[in-house]
Amino acid sequence: MREGEHVHDAEKWLLTRRERDNPATGLDRGDMAWSRGNLVRPLIDGVEYFHRLREVLAGLGPGDEIYFAAWTGTPDETFGASGTSIAGMFARALLAGVRVHGLFWCPYLDVRKDFVPENRDFAALLRSLGASAVLDQRVRAAGSHHQKFLVVRRPGRPQDDVAFIGGIDPCPSRYDDQDHDGDPQVQQSIARVYGERPAWHDVHLEMRGPAVAEVEHGFRERWNDSASLRRIPFRLPRRGRTASSTAELPAQQPAPPRCGSHSVQLLRTYPNKMPSYPFAPRGERSVAHGYLKALRKARHFIYVEDQFLWSPMVAEAFAAALRSEPRLRLIAVLASRPDKEGKVQVAASDVARGKAVDLLRAAGGDRVDLYELEHPAGVPIYVHSKVCVVDDVWATVGSANLNRRSWTYDSELNAAVVSEPGHSFAADLRRRLWLEHLGRDDDGTDLADPGQGIETLRYCAADLERWHDEGRRGVRPQGRLRRHTRPETSALTRAWGSPVGRAIIDPDGRPAAR
Repeated sequence: MREGEHVHDAEKWLLTRRERDNPATGLDRGDMAWSRGNLVRPLIDGVEYFHRLREVLAGLGPGDEIYFAAWTGTPDETFGASGTSIAGMFARALLAGVRVHGLFWCPYLDVRKDFVPENRDFAALLRSLGASAVLDQRVRAAGSHHQKFLVVRRPGRPQDDVAFIGGIDPCPSRYDDQDHDGDPQVQQSIARVYGERPAWHDVHLEMRGPAVAEVEHGFRERWNDSASLRRIPFRLPRRGRTASSTAELPAQQPAPPRCGSHSVQLLRTYPNKMPSYPFAPRGERSVAHGYLKALRKARHFIYVEDQFLWSPMVAEAFAAALRSEPRLRLIAVLASRPDKEGKVQVAASDVARGKAVDLLRAAGGDRVDLYELEHPAGVPIYVHSKVCVVDDVWATVGSANLNRRSWTYDSELNAAVVSEPGHSFAADLRRRLWLEHLGRDDDGTDLADPGQGIETLRYCAADLERWHDEGRRGVRPQGRLRRHTRPETSALTRAWGSPVGRAIIDPDGRPAAR
């Protein structure tokens, strides 16, 4: 680091209220657009997250409160040998006197048979047990509520309040661990590309402290939106009761006390739409603004994990950082193939990804390392995580992907974390992820220095690539990293793929220029 640079100062890395650029939200207090004194723990892969969730929900009792939002949820999704289902967890909590409030996305068109009925059935089951649970269609056409979070408040015991946010929904294929042998309950759309029991890599966060109240506040803003939940009623699933509005929530409890050394800022995306969100009349793009501020401050390295690095708009932000700082390194772990159905969507995503890779290579040359993950059995590991670490100082985890859709069009929720000196959440997160990808279970002491760690990743990937090139003779080298190659597309495909991609798979939700 540069001499005298106080890289752990949250005020230098996190957005101000003005930089969030959404004065209508009640999320910020004065110019303070984040909270101090939090304790944040990374939960790597679904097994770790769902075990923590089960422990927390099992301890709840009368008067406790749950607020959660999901892109998709499957009520009979079970976790481990115990056979505990997500619906069973909520049922036990409701029977114990817990108040439950849930928001499930419902798209305009019922075209995804693998999750729309599941959301409907999950919401109906919870309502039958006394919860307030609704299908939320207050999005733009072809947009989605992509946020994934759950908040637990315990009146009288605020020190036990907790929020979980990240990339993991309670649904098939997510219950996987660091060995990546897959979830026996399978999301069929991904199985077509990643095998009959897909390996799935993901990241979530467990947060305690004042940030819990901020996540809850974000839920309340969505819940209390006076617009009808049903934008096009005849398109909603016909079976079961659907609500057109939400019930009144209990009064919000005071924020939990400080309990750690982490500053947390919630970063969100909401599109510009009609009718507008009362808490974001022209939308909110603090996910994009938060990334752009951190990338402008990057001096040494940027590490990302994402399922979609295919937007030239987003790639240009990373390319600008590489051009402005000649020592900067970019390391990205990506899904080997997109989770898209049909030749048109796959081709359009390949065109966009090719453009993004070209932008990054042109800007950074050999300072850019792009990887994908492979299970020792030879099958690809689906990368669904949405993670970025900059200079071991700023880190973000959440639901937002590295594409224009997530930065402008869908609803998204990320947490950016900056630690006080001597408590680097970002460095610890990076080291844990690199150890998993290297197939190691040691303490990662040699990875503490990012430069040395980057070379270790390169060596591991080159060794595995060489083993494949030589016909996979002998013992497979340790690790899961393979070189990510640029998808090749024809000139004709590029001609039609770009406009199709911009219009369908990566639309723009920003308001028209004033």
